[in-house]
Amino acid sequence: MTHPAQQVAIVLTTFGVGHAAVVGKVLVDEQLAACVNVLPAMTSIYRWNGAVQQDAEEQVVIKTSTDRLADLESRLRQLHPYELPEFLVITVDAGAEAYLKWVGVSTHEEPV
Repeated sequence: MTHPAQQVAIVLTTFGVGHAAVVGKVLVDEQLAACVNVLPAMTSIYRWNGAVQQDAEEQVVIKTSTDRLADLESRLRQLHPYELPEFLVITVDAGAEAYLKWVGVSTHEEPV
């Protein structure tokens, strides 16, 4: 079992096309994320303010340590242009030990 600081989570969010890479770099630079994947543009259909909307968005997959989730969410809300950004957390039950350790080290100034 990994040390609690090394427990890994995957966070999903979306951005309008063109914003995700800039925010992703900030999150990695600030050690809130070990890695941010920006997937190609897709069409999102959703209900907002009582109407069905359709927009081009990029899906973002963020790998982080569970003890960084609160700080990540706070910073993402500061940087995100949406009024209500998606912030869905998927906890990781298992994975390659070396990869999980890398996520922990990458999201902390001091080695964990």
